[in-house]
Order: sequence, then structure tokens, then C-alpha cells
Amino acid sequence: MNKSELIEKVAGEAGLAKSDAEKAVNAFIHVIVATVSADEKVMLPGFGAWSRSERKARTGRNPRTGEPVAIPASKAVKFSVGADFKKKVNT
Repeated sequence: MNKSELIEKVAGEAGLAKSDAEKAVNAFIHVIVATVSADEKVMLPGFGAWSRSERKARTGRNPRTGEPVAIPASKAVKFSVGADFKKKVNT
């Protein structure tokens, strides 16, 4: 499912106009991105949680030459699936 299909589904489920559903989906995405970027956790009980994690700097290898390559420290987004969501997927 892509974003436009999600907007259509949200509009149908919530009985909203497609433009209102698009605003809601865009606002939802914006809030999650802004909150996780500020190093805060977003938790939706039963669905899941988004958080920011830190990756330390490390040394990797160039697969062609085998030479060591420095990989800088970075930040990543982690999503943990909620229990109800996991249960629904496994039924």
C-alpha cells in the first residue's frame, strides 16, 4: 500500500473527505518525524513505538578490495511492534 492508497482507506474508514484524510495522514507523519528527530519516543499502545537509536562509528570492509573503510557514527529510527499488532499478524 502506498501513501495515496492509505489516504483513500483512511477517508473511507473515518468517513472523511479525501482532502481531510490527506491532511490527517500528513500531520500524523509530520508529528512522528518531528518527535523522533527530537530524540523522543512515540508510543501507540497495541500498535507500536518509534524511537531514535545511536549507531557507533565502526570499521567495515570494502567488499571488492577487502580494504578497511571507516563508517561514521549515525542515528537510526527503530520501530517496535506492539503486542496486539503482532498477535493480529500471526493469526
